[in-house]
Amino acid sequence: MAMKIRLTRMGSKKRPFYRIVALDSAVRRDGRPVEYLGHYNPMVEPNDIKLDMEKIEKWISLGAEPSNTVRSLLKKAAK
Repeated sequence: MAMKIRLTRMGSKKRPFYRIVALDSAVRRDGRPVEYLGHYNPMVEPNDIKLDMEKIEKWISLGAEPSNTVRSLLKKAAK
C-alpha cells in the first residue's frame, strides 16, 4: 500500500480551501483519507497554512510520500 500526503479540495466554486491528508495513492483526490494532517487556504492574504508536523513526520517515517504541492507547503511553513 503506497501512502501519499496530498491535498483534497473543499469549499465552494471559485473559493477553494484544501485539507492536507494522508491516503492511499490509489484513492481518488477527494476520497476518504486515513488521517487529516492540516489545512491550506490560498484565498486569504497571507495564505493560511496550518500543519500538524508531528503527524506529518510520523507518516513520512512510515513511508508516505508528499506531493510536490505539499512539499512546497512544508518548506513555506518551516520558514
